[in-house]
Amino acid sequence: MNSTIRTRFAPSPTGFLHIGNARTAIMNWIFARHHGGQFVLRIEDTDQERSTSSSEEAILQDLTWLGLDWDEGPGKEGNVGPYRQTERMDLYHSHMKQLIDEGKLYPCYCSAEELEARREEMLAKGEQPHYDGRCRHLTSEQKKQYEAEGRQPVYRLLVQNEAIDFDDLARGPIHFEGENLSDFVVARADGMPMYNFACVIDDYLMNISHVIRGDDHVSNTPRQILLYRALGWQAPQFAHIPMILGPDRSRLSKRHGATSVAQYREGGFLPEALVNFLSLLSWSSASGEEILSTRQLIDEFDFSRVSKAASVFDVEKLRWMNGVYIRNMEITPLAQALYPFMQGKYPVESAQDVEPVAKLLHEHLETLDQVVGKAAILYQDSVDLTDSELQEVVAAESSQLVYQTFLQLLNSDEAFTGAVFGALMKEIQKQTGVKGKNLWMPMRVALTGQLHGPELFPIVEILGLEKCRRFVQQAIR
Repeated sequence: MNSTIRTRFAPSPTGFLHIGNARTAIMNWIFARHHGGQFVLRIEDTDQERSTSSSEEAILQDLTWLGLDWDEGPGKEGNVGPYRQTERMDLYHSHMKQLIDEGKLYPCYCSAEELEARREEMLAKGEQPHYDGRCRHLTSEQKKQYEAEGRQPVYRLLVQNEAIDFDDLARGPIHFEGENLSDFVVARADGMPMYNFACVIDDYLMNISHVIRGDDHVSNTPRQILLYRALGWQAPQFAHIPMILGPDRSRLSKRHGATSVAQYREGGFLPEALVNFLSLLSWSSASGEEILSTRQLIDEFDFSRVSKAASVFDVEKLRWMNGVYIRNMEITPLAQALYPFMQGKYPVESAQDVEPVAKLLHEHLETLDQVVGKAAILYQDSVDLTDSELQEVVAAESSQLVYQTFLQLLNSDEAFTGAVFGALMKEIQKQTGVKGKNLWMPMRVALTGQLHGPELFPIVEILGLEKCRRFVQQAIR
């Protein structure tokens, strides 16, 4: 096997990229980059009924958005392709033939009903269900008889009663007793290889050195090791990382909310924040820090710091982390990120039009999509003052005095900048004697329809003089 570090991510294109699978992809990518190795993308599309090209395209889009560039795979052909399993059938069949010729695979004609009946019988006796090897030593006449009945055989690996031990990089030594490993199916009756067989062929021929995946695959590992032995190949190193749980500590699913990368992208999360957050599910930095750049994640990654315990997906922590990333952005790239959320909802023609909004809301967003609601005050044609709390502020005599003085002092001939507005408010205070909260709160309510919010100075610049005049006139009794 090639000594170079090579990892792989092998999604099935049967839907959107699940957040748990994204975490697996991130771990593989970070580990490869940490060692200066290669990250391979393989599409496991043997489930032809459910696999679609649109799902594959969506997965590639999500990986690209996350910044997980692959060195080989779809669109980046290398020397060990093709990188879709449906295009590798000749390889699977040639290795199947090799194992059949060597007497390591045999045809099994047992029907699904027969297998289920035997399974129920074993359970009734308190035994662990397993295949009883009934078709191991069929004669040619028996095979012909089964085929005459119209039975199409699957192929099983002839498993000896041998224990399987391997040293998992994340979980430590793992042991499987030989009696729990019965002859398992390698290929279906139509010749389509089963997951474990195709996976072993691909990982070996693609020179994969480390298989990093969720710990729900631990039970697959002994079968794969048996296949490596049958083929005379050295197995890669395995690392099984803990699964992600929902807040109720059950496996993360749709009932817990968004579960796909696409949903988080559309919900206004930044890819860097999502990568940072997912990396910290069952792994921690020796520094104890939680806000880690991609470069830090690559430099610091070490399997010794991967926990054996499952981790809980805390969406509130993700929101907090995303807010930190937003606040750390420069205004121009933030405006570019906000523009798609505002486009079509507000009169903005380019990301440049969004820059004043980005500057105003920079400290007030946890997700990009929140800009739609928070920017509403900047584009409304009238202010809704029907709320009783707002009416109480507006109706106060001091508030009415502030409004009337504001309109009297407003100068239409000069640009209505934040500085001009500030000078105007000082003059209102001087002429009316109203100050502090009684001066500023009425103006905020009149201009925004809110009791609290971002700083007023940039708001009035975005609203402009005519809107500010109209909104204050509306607030006068």
